Amino acid sequence: MEFKANCGVWGTMFGVPCVVADNFLKLATGEQIKVLLYLLRASGRSVSAEEIALNTGVTAQQAEEAVLFWQQVNVLSSDNTINVPKSIMTEGAPQQTNTVSVEETLLVNSSAMTRRRENLRPTEITDIMKDSPAVAELFKAAESILGHINNTMQNSLIWMTNYLGLKAEVILVLLVYCANIEKTNVAYIEKIAVSWAEKDINTLSVAQEEIERLTSSNDYVGSIMKMFEMKNRPTTKQLDIIEKWRAAGYAKDMIHYAYEKTLENTGKVSFAYTDKVLASWKESGFRSSDDVKRAESDFRKRKKSGTDTNETFDAEKYNFVINNF
Repeated sequence: MEFKANCGVWGTMFGVPCVVADNFLKLATGEQIKVLLYLLRASGRSVSAEEIALNTGVTAQQAEEAVLFWQQVNVLSSDNTINVPKSIMTEGAPQQTNTVSVEETLLVNSSAMTRRRENLRPTEITDIMKDSPAVAELFKAAESILGHINNTMQNSLIWMTNYLGLKAEVILVLLVYCANIEKTNVAYIEKIAVSWAEKDINTLSVAQEEIERLTSSNDYVGSIMKMFEMKNRPTTKQLDIIEKWRAAGYAKDMIHYAYEKTLENTGKVSFAYTDKVLASWKESGFRSSDDVKRAESDFRKRKKSGTDTNETFDAEKYNFVINNF
């Protein structure tokens, strides 16, 4: 059976880099392709993971993981712009895509070259397994952790070993961690693998220490999600703010009280607003929600009695901070 595109529906068009069709149709998942197409269509404006999810049918988490995948293969840059020549994405009618220019864009970045991997065919992988018992053992161990591993995962494991230089035992520790948190998407695993390679996390002891740190961080994120009654996993920006709170050592009761203040004053969940509330409380020397409540009580009493409110703390400044972000 032959297929032919109906050009009659092409009233308006937008460009897709040839490298995507040439190299990634087999490698990328349907969700990743959807997300990239939406980003290409929305070129020139910022879009959130939630907007992508709403318009593509993927989840917000899948949208973020897809963006990470396209960043790793250098189709998207780190600031989430499309790494294509200006001739591809111009105002007005789209121009002819320059395949060579797209390939050159991918290869200019030296880190992209080290992370670039071949999309090996099953027969080629079989030959590698015959020549390298270590690879065959890695696949066998990976299957005991993840279940059946497809061609994409096999390619990924070879890439982690040969190009990232991660030891087999370190890769297996990573796979166990991802399986435990039920995130076995190749893009997610590779994101952590790249991070480990850059941080030189390549011994069993160091990898286990990193897993403990990640587990602690995930537990903290989970507690915040429960506290904020969130059904979807936080966005990347929200995760950055949560990590900031964890590093600052904010008491969870104070975070919860700041969350309540945020709802009272804005009527919605706003991590940026809550972060400002917490920062103002820390600057004022408060370490718990009880400290804040005592300050509020003192402020109300002094305001009612008309006494000087500047003896112990600047109540006017506090009141302004709480209500006027």
